[in-house]
Amino acid sequence: MRYDVITIGGAVEDINFYTSEGILLDNKKDVLRQKLLAFEYGAKIKIDKSYATFGGGAANTAVNFSRLGFKVAALIAVGKDERGKRILKNLKKQKVKIDLAQTVKNIESGFSFVLIGPDDEHIVFSDRAANSELIISQSEIRSLKNTKWVYIASLSGKWPELLKNIFLVPKLKIAWNPGHIQLNSGVKKIGAFLKKTSVLCLNKDEAIELAASSSKYRRKGNTFLNKNRNLLVALKSMGPAIVVITSGKQGADAYDGNKFYHQAILKEKRRVDTTGVGDAFGSSFAAGLELYDGDIRLAMKLGVKNTASVIGQQGAQNGLLSKKFIK
Repeated sequence: MRYDVITIGGAVEDINFYTSEGILLDNKKDVLRQKLLAFEYGAKIKIDKSYATFGGGAANTAVNFSRLGFKVAALIAVGKDERGKRILKNLKKQKVKIDLAQTVKNIESGFSFVLIGPDDEHIVFSDRAANSELIISQSEIRSLKNTKWVYIASLSGKWPELLKNIFLVPKLKIAWNPGHIQLNSGVKKIGAFLKKTSVLCLNKDEAIELAASSSKYRRKGNTFLNKNRNLLVALKSMGPAIVVITSGKQGADAYDGNKFYHQAILKEKRRVDTTGVGDAFGSSFAAGLELYDGDIRLAMKLGVKNTASVIGQQGAQNGLLSKKFIK
């Protein structure tokens, strides 16, 4: 079967909980951990409210592409358990094809605890579980050869092998939001893949981590690494065609090697939960490039429209806009 987009990565059930008892600490001396959320060690922490939703980078982005009118499949792995059934049922409900979904025996499906603290920002504690068992064999490669775009979210397990198989597919447009494991491995490990990436989308902390993995940029110091334009140039030098960096309330910046772009945020009607905003922006940007014939500025506007909507509702998928609401 031919798809417009195949998303690859995680699919989980999220357990979200709010608490007002954490204390934000500034830690600017550490460029990779500039803000910390602290709790009293050994204490019992009151949860103000909690709820369950669905998440995971591949699942979130697949739902977004589907709502924007693309024929999309999610290449994911779930366990043979009730949580896995719920994850797949949700994707089918969202008109995401699950033909490529892999069901793994004797391991539970992935889940995340999402701690939502001050300013409704979040910290994710993730158990990859079945996500770590994802494979890309010849069957999956044949499917990749029959799609135009691939969106790669966070990978685990044998992720270097997964990336190798994806990036070997010719003429494939690849949007990539590397996960913590990939970023932590540094440019020496993932540099060859960056050179073949169509769109590299990171939040600012992720961009700093990747840039700092190069000794060339790390020795320039924290002041250099904290400036978005420097980060864009540094990451562009690693090979991707377009680099996009999201910076929360400061909006998003992009660079294609010729021109710098900035897009301010759209003020959300209400701020409920920032979970999934990176997935919403990155996949909306890639969708926008396809919908608007490569127009980066219009793609960025689509990104901030969708993130403003996602922030206004609980969970990573509930606020995603349908194509008919995108003007």
